[in-house]
Amino acid sequence: METDRVRQSYASVADLYIELFGTRQQVHPDDLAFIGRHLGGARGPVLDLGCGPGHITDHLRGLGADATGIDLVPEFIAHARTCFPDGRYELGSLDRLDAPDQSVAGILAWYSLIHLPPQDLHGVLTEFRRAVAPAGTLVLGMFEGPEVAAFDHKVTTAYRWPMDELSERLTRAGFTEVERLPRPTDPRHRPHFAIAATAG
Repeated sequence: METDRVRQSYASVADLYIELFGTRQQVHPDDLAFIGRHLGGARGPVLDLGCGPGHITDHLRGLGADATGIDLVPEFIAHARTCFPDGRYELGSLDRLDAPDQSVAGILAWYSLIHLPPQDLHGVLTEFRRAVAPAGTLVLGMFEGPEVAAFDHKVTTAYRWPMDELSERLTRAGFTEVERLPRPTDPRHRPHFAIAATAG
């Protein structure tokens, strides 16, 4: 299964991943500002899906959000619970959220959809829409490309998306884009972007 492959791939490099990416200081200030602008003031539960080491979940909690981190990788959840003991971190997957219908105020999927095969995206976005309350917010980060295409990510196969096409996929799932943040390539990063959208 795809989920098992992703879990095993990240578990095998968990310590290195935490070292390279596991603090908020390693997140670009523009990204933190974008996330905070759309989810920091959420009135109700926020799910950080694919939370990794838990640092952005903790950042959201510092902004007053009732945020819970969820990840497939036990090593990440163990790290987050140790480093951020006041937070909530749980094992779980993107496609089967443990949340009642329309029960969450926001979802953060920060580069957690990059390994999802394109044919599976609509089902996951539909599951997000099921869980998000009307006018709730989804914020996601994704690698950018001129067309939907796989590439050799350092951990396991990932996918690039054109911003406009991903926005259209959000619309089909019941979301409306409210802001996007294009991030051109630099010596350390591939082209990437963030989109914030609200549930209709």
